[in-house]
Amino acid sequence: MKMTGNTILITGGTSGIGRALAYALDDLGNKVIVTGRREALLESIMQERPNITALPLDITSTSSLNALAETVQAHFPALNVLITNAGISAGEDMTDDNWSTSTAEDIIQTNITGVLRTVAAFLPLIKQQDNATIITTSSNLAFIPRAAFPTYCASKAFLHSWLQSLRHQLRNIPIEVLELAPPYVQTELTGSQQASDPRAMPLAEYCAEVIGLLAYGNLPNGEILVQRDNARRHAERNGEYDAFFAAMNPA
Repeated sequence: MKMTGNTILITGGTSGIGRALAYALDDLGNKVIVTGRREALLESIMQERPNITALPLDITSTSSLNALAETVQAHFPALNVLITNAGISAGEDMTDDNWSTSTAEDIIQTNITGVLRTVAAFLPLIKQQDNATIITTSSNLAFIPRAAFPTYCASKAFLHSWLQSLRHQLRNIPIEVLELAPPYVQTELTGSQQASDPRAMPLAEYCAEVIGLLAYGNLPNGEILVQRDNARRHAERNGEYDAFFAAMNPA
């Protein structure tokens, strides 16, 4: 991925990793468009960053996605980078007699179906561009799950597998397909306590390392992995999976 002169669309770009990346990519001289559902956050971005375009999007709504695609086609026809970052997370206790699949279905609708629909909506436009890139946010939990978040982890494992197939199918167009697999980062993904959890990687530190990796360009298997990700990513290959799983999921 080239680091400047792009037109970049980031879904889920109003907070957390998406917003941090949007600001960093804006600083590098890219035209950045962020989307999200919360109007107040969209407005705050436009106030803080006049060069960034903030547009409403609910990726679980086909009509909302179609409207965005029409707007982008009309006003940003040079779109060459798509970052599908929108996602939700929630814990589930499947031992509870009142457990249902409602939370799981919401996660699947956003984290899986939403990503697939977003890529489908913008792929025809991105195919026309030089230096085209698709980046999808998965998670290091795709490789070893945290059992209290079963569907969230499984949704990210789905994306990890799906992106390998997408990368292979697009190899001759060409479109670079990258997987952003963060560790535990100080965002509000699981609630406000995560943003200040000392066990989590500071957001600014994470974003800076990601930008450095993108600039360097050496991304084995199309995976954007910060240094602290590597041991867990390769735990199964290195015979350490059970130990990592036990540490993450104490009895």
